[in-house]
Amino acid sequence: MQPIPIPAFTDNYIWMLHNGQRALVVDPGEASGVLQALKEAGLTLDTILITHHHADHTGGVAELREATGARVIGPAFETMPEPLARVSGGEQVQALGLTFDVIDVPGHTSGHIAYFCGDVGGLPLVFCGDTLFSGGCGRLFEGTPAQMHDSLGRLAALPGNTRVCCTHEYTLSNLRFALAVEPANAELVAYQARCEALRARQQPTLPSSIELERHINPFLRTTEPAVVRAAAAQAPGSGSDPVSVLAALREWKNVFR
Repeated sequence: MQPIPIPAFTDNYIWMLHNGQRALVVDPGEASGVLQALKEAGLTLDTILITHHHADHTGGVAELREATGARVIGPAFETMPEPLARVSGGEQVQALGLTFDVIDVPGHTSGHIAYFCGDVGGLPLVFCGDTLFSGGCGRLFEGTPAQMHDSLGRLAALPGNTRVCCTHEYTLSNLRFALAVEPANAELVAYQARCEALRARQQPTLPSSIELERHINPFLRTTEPAVVRAAAAQAPGSGSDPVSVLAALREWKNVFR
């Protein structure tokens, strides 16, 4: 059982897991690609997991529920397409014989959650929505820098071999920014080359891993001297504590081209 990215819109991924008969999907912003994948593989949709309320993550839920009868599970404190079961951090979800721990990861939205499973096909994985991206993090639409810092810390504390199944193919854009922050980071330079080669072959750069992100993602590296210096150069006087560094990085990324 391995995570399968189903492309949606221009840069979304709807993640699927299946056991050969039943499937779950995560954040289906549209239904058509999911229905096609189910048909081609002869699968029955069992469960829909939702990380947050944005339309590009929920827009296909109603159609999929109607077409398949799948149960829907989503965050306890966000407006969601009803009916669904609501969960929050500390709870668990059972699906396809797997156990997912729910993690509260507010910042991008106020009630954003992630789903972590310690063993899927021999390795852990996390469905983290728009909180953690490869090389970046989500915009702070509803939360604060302190919330995002705490949320990223929870994700960064997961086992290093955890596969990071985020929901946008933003990697190359994020890595261009990360290199502006840490141009001397050799692992980052090498990772950018690998990702450029993957995209040249029209292959996903995802999933990433937690261990990799600890080494190349500036939003997980807010205590590294080079990252602190870069943030201070962009926002003089903003402070050198990790939350202030993250806030400066996020504001910089918002206008980075």
